[in-house]
Amino acid sequence: MINPPYYASDSRYDGEMTYERCGKSGLLLPRISLGLWHNFGDVNTLANSRDMLHFAFDHGITCFDLANNYGPSYGSAEETFGQIMKKSFMPYRDEMVITTKAGYDMWPGPYGEWGSRKYLFASLHQSLRRMNLDYVDIFYSHRFDPNTPMEETLQALVDIVRQGKALYVGISQWPYEASQFAYDYLAAHDTPCLIYQGRYNMIDRRKEEEGIVRQAAENGVGFTAFSPLEQGILTDRYLNGIPEGSRASIGKFLKPDNITPELIECLKGLNAIAERRGQTLAEMSLAWLLKDQSVTSVIIGSSSIGQIRDSLGALKNLSFSPEELKEIDRLLADRSRFLSR
Repeated sequence: MINPPYYASDSRYDGEMTYERCGKSGLLLPRISLGLWHNFGDVNTLANSRDMLHFAFDHGITCFDLANNYGPSYGSAEETFGQIMKKSFMPYRDEMVITTKAGYDMWPGPYGEWGSRKYLFASLHQSLRRMNLDYVDIFYSHRFDPNTPMEETLQALVDIVRQGKALYVGISQWPYEASQFAYDYLAAHDTPCLIYQGRYNMIDRRKEEEGIVRQAAENGVGFTAFSPLEQGILTDRYLNGIPEGSRASIGKFLKPDNITPELIECLKGLNAIAERRGQTLAEMSLAWLLKDQSVTSVIIGSSSIGQIRDSLGALKNLSFSPEELKEIDRLLADRSRFLSR
């Protein structure tokens, strides 16, 4: 049977999704974005990837977060997205914010990673071809390069925007002092940094503790959080141990040793708070990040439509009482022990 043509839902902007201004820019981002780090590469079926992307867009998720080496294998998530862009999304391109990144290893040899001008331009050209795009909306330096002059990396970002290959630029996982240099350099060259992407959730608050979340706001830069559920720990999946088929059972990104009895007791306490709020633990974990404007958007991963649907439920209740916040902090007082990596 031939799949019918895709027509986006007429109700996609009817209020389920809310949008937040990104820093001091004119760009609004959905509070929930969809990341294609896992589950969209060539080890996954195109049909499932297509169905998840269609569902996300039909429910107001307009931002799709990629990187050159997302898969597995490297580049395959962008290839998957490119096929769906060509077959389904092309009429809706101007309604989407499509992002990609370069910085981690992508191909062999001395020019396949880090932050040189050669690598950034070559990587973006490859990404555009894979995704069937003329430009991306946001291009990120995926990691700080301690061996390349920051001016070279940042001027490459400036020139990428000036050449029309990206509308905005951002940085991901840069340290505090380098981030400030980036904000100042980009602003001085009329290409202000739009957004900082960092790992941030209820357990992993290092970006908050290092001052990076506050620094972004002070510089008029948006902040988007990846790994908002700490590799799936901040869900109901591990309330009773390690289920078969979970990330911890596979052990690639989340190790079985991370799921300790102390963590399980903590999760049960957090889950009790979530239940009183009428939320799942995952919904409350996303809501905790989105409770104020310091976080523009959170990037969720997904392996099914059901997981995306559950994440959208977080938007129904973003307010926390002082007592709830104190109880969460009490349960996570020794949270460094629970970090997934």
